[in-house]
Amino acid sequence: MYNKCKEILLKEFELIQYAAVLHKNVQDAVTNREWTDFDSLFMTINSMESEFTALEEERQRLFFALESSNKQIVSPELLDAKGRFYAMTAQLPAEQRNELTEIYRNMKIEALKLKMTNEALQSYLSGMNETLSDFFSVAFPERGGSTYTPDGKHHSRDMKSMVLNHSF
Repeated sequence: MYNKCKEILLKEFELIQYAAVLHKNVQDAVTNREWTDFDSLFMTINSMESEFTALEEERQRLFFALESSNKQIVSPELLDAKGRFYAMTAQLPAEQRNELTEIYRNMKIEALKLKMTNEALQSYLSGMNETLSDFFSVAFPERGGSTYTPDGKHHSRDMKSMVLNHSF
């Protein structure tokens, strides 16, 4: 069980590190307005998400199997993923427990860093969206602040991002 859990945790940690690199590439592409490989970055990120989900499910199955094989009753407050992880590692020898918990903590730290940078990027994009909306409202008051797609359909203001392909 220990080796399998370690293998899964290391794969998850590698995926999060790779996701951080990809996220940095997305952030750089947005700030530098380089849109050429933008779609391929998101396709790669989406495939990584499904791979990470599969690893998480495999790890959860491993914890359930361990609970079942030991006929261990997990208290209700430990039924989440973190609780199950620590309940499983508590049964291991100190050296193995320390190694797994270190990998797990590092993975969680990297995941939090990734989440913070993602929120910062989202905040930047929201600010740019507001700036563009305000600009269009002032520059073209007759439009009432409406934005339209290239084929003339009304586009809502709650866009996640905006790319202008016309110059003024």
